[in-house]
Amino acid sequence: MINKDRIIKRFTMLAQIDSVSKEEAQIAAELKKILTDMGGEVIMDSAGEKIGGNCGNIIAKFKGNRQVEPIMLSGHMDTVEPGRCVKVQFKDGVFTSDGTTILGSDDKSALAIILEVIDVIRENNLPCPPIEVVFTVCEEIGLWGAKHFDLSMIESKIGYILDSTDTEGIVTRAPSANRFIVKIYGKDAHAGAAPEKGINAILVASKAIAKLELGRIDSETTCNIGKIEGGKATNIVPDLVTIHGEARSHDEKKLQSLTDNILNTFYITAEDFRKELNNKELPKVEIELEHDFPATNIPEDHHVVLLARQAAKNLGKEMRAKTIGGGADANIFFGKGVVTGVLGTGMTDVHTVRESIKLEDMVNTTSLLVEILKIHALGADDGACKKI
Repeated sequence: MINKDRIIKRFTMLAQIDSVSKEEAQIAAELKKILTDMGGEVIMDSAGEKIGGNCGNIIAKFKGNRQVEPIMLSGHMDTVEPGRCVKVQFKDGVFTSDGTTILGSDDKSALAIILEVIDVIRENNLPCPPIEVVFTVCEEIGLWGAKHFDLSMIESKIGYILDSTDTEGIVTRAPSANRFIVKIYGKDAHAGAAPEKGINAILVASKAIAKLELGRIDSETTCNIGKIEGGKATNIVPDLVTIHGEARSHDEKKLQSLTDNILNTFYITAEDFRKELNNKELPKVEIELEHDFPATNIPEDHHVVLLARQAAKNLGKEMRAKTIGGGADANIFFGKGVVTGVLGTGMTDVHTVRESIKLEDMVNTTSLLVEILKIHALGADDGACKKI
């Protein structure tokens, strides 16, 4: 029923189209053509204009053949660098690049799988609910496509995003995250002739960072300082340093407390320096704080989870509910009211030149999605699913 050769050809074709973040127009055009030829009602939103990209999110609607609630299927079109001029290798059932670029299975395996699911359903006239396909842009640089997606464009209240590795797991819990940029202003001076006339912004930053607890805070919470920029030359006392960081937690109260502590540490450290230097103005701290994405928390007895588990059981497999520390488009959709589970496609070593994915895993995920849609179309409500 599933056409392996078609998956091989389609994934290879998609992976070899350049589509780094903000440059997804070429792959979007190809996907629009394929989805339209399949009979979908295809449109593109204006997200690209809002985020400085060359195209928006793709939305394709298929009516299905059963009068049940629609289901959203989603993946993202963009990839990371080095993601240009990808040359796909396929050997012994495994896709890789030629070793000079990423492969792009994150997340083009999702695109190929979702297209195959629709083909299989159409060719075999299988029971099918209304399907709303959403292919997003700029997921890799901050979930921007999902953030700028207008929810009124779809009717689905449940869905599945393919953007994970484990083909026998469904992500039900993912953390909320805050992102911050801290700017510390000091005073420049000649580092050799008159260092005492300067206020070293890097020194202030280092004192503050040394007070922070970074990394794994507890089982639900993490914190990281990921980027520091500052200074002009070794013989100049630096008058500005910029620090980029984030905090994540599955518990909103913990996230708020951790974020407050981080930001207060920078403010207090600067204040201590001002007192010591008897300077009312410098060093000065400015902070930009952004709530990056909300948490996902899907109960294990929710229809989205029960559907996936029943489908896996029908195929002789298991489906474990998973908690992860990363964020995905699913966080944004969940925050907007679409309960979205994340399923795996088998991709491994993503964002590296060692990336790979097995055809067998892609086939298995295709079978799982077809089965999920069939169960939902036939009206297997929560009561039926709870027989698992």
